[in-house]
Parts: sequence; C-alpha cells; structure tokens
Amino acid sequence: MKRLSIVIVALAVVVCAPARAAEEPVPPQPATIPEGVVIGNVPVGGLDAETAIAYVRAQFALPLVLQYGTFVFQAPAETLAAPAVQRAVEQALVAQPNTTVPLAVTVRKGAVRAYVADLASRFARKPVDARLVLRKLRPWIVPEKNGREIDRSAAEAAVDRALQSGVRGPLVLKAKVLKPKLTRKAFGAVLVIRRGSNRLLLYRGMRYVRTFGVATGQRQYPTPLGRFRIVVKWKNPWWYPPSSDWAKDLDPVPPGPSNPLGTRWMGISSPGVGIHGTPQPGSIGYSVSHGCIRMRIPDAEWLFARVGVGTTVFIVSA
Repeated sequence: MKRLSIVIVALAVVVCAPARAAEEPVPPQPATIPEGVVIGNVPVGGLDAETAIAYVRAQFALPLVLQYGTFVFQAPAETLAAPAVQRAVEQALVAQPNTTVPLAVTVRKGAVRAYVADLASRFARKPVDARLVLRKLRPWIVPEKNGREIDRSAAEAAVDRALQSGVRGPLVLKAKVLKPKLTRKAFGAVLVIRRGSNRLLLYRGMRYVRTFGVATGQRQYPTPLGRFRIVVKWKNPWWYPPSSDWAKDLDPVPPGPSNPLGTRWMGISSPGVGIHGTPQPGSIGYSVSHGCIRMRIPDAEWLFARVGVGTTVFIVSA
C-alpha cells in the first residue's frame, strides 16, 4: 500500500508539471513608439525606446551651421546645450499616434556667450578715427573708417532659438557697424605757421580762410617747430617775465598799451610760447621775438574770436 501511494504521488507530479508551465506569461515584446510620433522635429514612430534615444541624441548632436558673410562655421551643439532625451522618449511611448512630443533643451548660456565672443573677436574690425595731418604744408584730413563686428546679442539669441527648436541652419549672423569717435567733421580751425616766411595761415578743416603776417623767434630764441595745440586763451593778459636771461631784470606788466602781449594771448602746448598781439607792429614780418608768434593787435583779436582751446597749430620751417 505504501509503495503504491508513492507511485501515485510521482505520477501526479509528472502530470501537473506541464500544466503549470503552460500557465506562465510569455515575456512581452519590446514596446515601440506609436506610428507618426515626432520628438521635437525628429520622427521616431515605430522605434523602440533604446533606438529612439540613440537616434534623437544623434540628430541633436548634428552641428549648428552658422554663416557670417562668406564664412561658414559648425558650432558643436552638444557643448552648447543639453537635451532631455530620456524624458521625451518616455512620453513618446505613451503618446497618441501622429503627435509631437516636445524635446526640452537646456541651453548653456555661458558656453553660447563664450562661443559667440570668440567668433566675434576673430572677425572684429575696429573703427578708425579721422586724422589731421600736414600734407604739402596744408592741413589734410584722413577720413574715418567704420568698424564692424558680429552683433553678439542677436547672435546669442539666434543660437539659443536654434538649439531649442532643433534647427541646424545655416544661421546667418548679422553684423553691427562700429562708429569711430572722431570724424572729419570734428576738425574746425587749424593754424599753420610758416616760420621762414613769417606767415600764419588759418584753415577751417582743409579749407583755406585767411593769411596773416607775423613775427617769429630770433635765431637764439627760435619759435619751436612741430605740432601743437592751443591750451589757454586770455583776454587783456598780464605779461610776466619768463625764466630766461634776457628777462631776469624785468617786472610784470599789467594790461594796457605797453603790454608786450597786446590784448590777446593764445598759449600753445610748447611751454612759454604763444600767439599774441604786439604793440610793435613794425616787427611783423621779421624773426625778432623770443620764441612767440606776434600779430598785429586787430589781427590777434580777430583770430582769438575764431579759434578755441584744442585748436591744432602746425609750425613749419618754410
């Protein structure tokens, strides 16, 4: 009886084993994204999650094409932004067919700013100020030139939008004009003093206005040559003896008919030298001063009213 019971139990085990195996669930096939679903602007319908992640990442990693003039660049999208691909794929798996799932993108603002700044520095052209020079004893204005550079703010905003939208270009970068600080219109009166011929010529920019006879420095006290500017203007000035041997025993002279400076003083950027009137009109046309430029008093007053502090003064040997 005992032996028979063991046999029956063994048969029962053999008979029941196939039945339990048949009841176990079949492992699910990999889930696929419904047909027609798009992540951002990347179609992923029919792909499984792993394939979709790899495909979206590869599409996002395509370089962002930028164009500036005739130059074309490829910006590394993956270093400028980070897409939330995993989350987008999870949403795509449960999305309705033929729908678009947004791809959230975190733009690295600092990286974009640095990339655009580097690009801008490579192509920046600085503005050039207008310059005043003397050419053939006449004032000549070398005209200014505008500069150009990539409009950084506009470029950063455009790159941000492209990374967010998935667009890869070409993205045309705009240029910004840089204006010089000094233009040709900034030059007003210009004086050219010809020491050899004792003449002072007034120009308005490059346009000739008037010539005056002057007296310049004698041989032992020559009027300095070079480029200077008017640094001070005084009406009815006092005359003070300069620190020189020829004036060591002289006293200051107040304004008046006997003042050696006349009624106007226009000091230039050479120490102790200026353009002024003189009560000795007979000295005009000769090299008799102690370095200054003498003018007839009415001429000095006329000129005083038409030049300002900062006016350029060229003194040449001609």
